[in-house]
Amino acid sequence: MLPFLSQSHCYSSTSSESELSKDKVMHQTNMMKAESNFHKRKSTLTTDEHPSPFKKRISRRGSKVDSFERKEQPHKGMVTRYPNEKNNPSSRHFIHGYHLIQGQMNHGMEDYIFAQRRNLDGYDLGLYAIFDGHSGHEVAKYLRNHLFENILSEPGFWENPGQAIKKACKATDDEILENIADSSRGSTAVAAILVNGVKLLVANVGDSRAISCNKGRAKPLTVDHDPEKEKALVESRGGFVSKRPGNVPRVDGQLAMTRAFGDGKLKEHITAEPDVTIQKIDEDTEFIILASDGLWKWD
Repeated sequence: MLPFLSQSHCYSSTSSESELSKDKVMHQTNMMKAESNFHKRKSTLTTDEHPSPFKKRISRRGSKVDSFERKEQPHKGMVTRYPNEKNNPSSRHFIHGYHLIQGQMNHGMEDYIFAQRRNLDGYDLGLYAIFDGHSGHEVAKYLRNHLFENILSEPGFWENPGQAIKKACKATDDEILENIADSSRGSTAVAAILVNGVKLLVANVGDSRAISCNKGRAKPLTVDHDPEKEKALVESRGGFVSKRPGNVPRVDGQLAMTRAFGDGKLKEHITAEPDVTIQKIDEDTEFIILASDGLWKWD
């Protein structure tokens, strides 16, 4: 992966103690190399000796590493290693890391990342999320500060986590619409809760994505909430989907997704209801990646 191609991403990985130390060193080395390459005025993202699927797009744009401007939030990266909890032997070893950088947009960085380990009610939780803001960072920041608190405090979370997550997302969206004045501001969200290292809950709203890697194969954990795919949903709420202006399907000709937090002026025609998936994490699961569309849609 070329981490400096994405707006933001984070990952979680499970492995043995010896592998953890090795992975940590390798990742930190790669991060330093990426930072070094960032400052080389002559360096390009690909070379003839190492072909890349990104090369055609990069060559067409004439992009170089130094074309990524540093603004409000510079390149950041972090790796954190967690041993299993002594009071919870079923919890597995895992690490998490994150990386974000602003691309070529003229506005400041609007993405926020959440990555935290927490013990709650005897459960060992890994909490991870990407919030990709648009028309401002306020909604993404609010989600970073409040979404997980609302999810974990929702009654019935342990009995029916999928339903509880949907209720918490609705409550959080209501708070955003009440507290953030600008009705054009919004954010996507992809959030993951790792329970004791063996159970994974993933919720997504918008076009940020999550995947897991099992025996070297990528497995999608989310589906983009695309206006063409969910045209019937938009129309059932009184809206329409148009490719004007441009050639990107948009709700009411404005928003390129059918689900988002905030976006008050379009809220009658879109929703913040997430899709929720629950799956078991076993020995075949190598790592999990959450990322905004800055990574997935680079083609």
